[in-house]
Amino acid sequence: MKEQLSQSLENSFSYQEYMDLMEDLVSAESTTGEINKDRVDFTALNHKRSRRLNKKLLLSEAENSIFNELKTKQIWLVITESWCGDAAQTLPVLNKLAEASENIDLKIILRDEHPELMDNFLTNGTRSIPKLIILTPDLEVITTWGPRTSAATKLVTDYKEKFGKIDAEFKAQLQLWYNKDKGSSIINELAEVARKIEEQEVVY
Repeated sequence: MKEQLSQSLENSFSYQEYMDLMEDLVSAESTTGEINKDRVDFTALNHKRSRRLNKKLLLSEAENSIFNELKTKQIWLVITESWCGDAAQTLPVLNKLAEASENIDLKIILRDEHPELMDNFLTNGTRSIPKLIILTPDLEVITTWGPRTSAATKLVTDYKEKFGKIDAEFKAQLQLWYNKDKGSSIINELAEVARKIEEQEVVY
């Protein structure tokens, strides 16, 4: 798998490059992966949401210090697609955390261009995104996170159990939850992940 990871990193985007890609896709009325109207529309919506979060999202002094003081060098490799609604809420947060630490190198790749790598990091047997893979500089997998926080995952699971599927109504509810949460659940979970890595509680 190291070879897959190495090749993926060679083809990866920085966060700014990914935002530039999104802007180009919106201008072209296109999307990543398989092209259909829904995905094109979601890409445009996600671009707006990501830009808004880039401007509005601020880490508290305590949150910033957690990541600023990290000693363990790590690569945060995110598998995603431009049309993914959860990614639009997550990637801006990951970028803020990476910006707070000189030891986090954030890289982004597209799922459908790396299916073999994606299949090593399935969630309940599915290619759910966004998926964060935390690596050492020599590409050992330390741990993974995603596609959502435990709180958001519970919302999804409960809705599926009640209604059998995820629909437009639930997606609207989930968006409201993200708006209210303001990235705090993602920050808190990844702060705990960072703590465990620093204290070597994560075996890899």
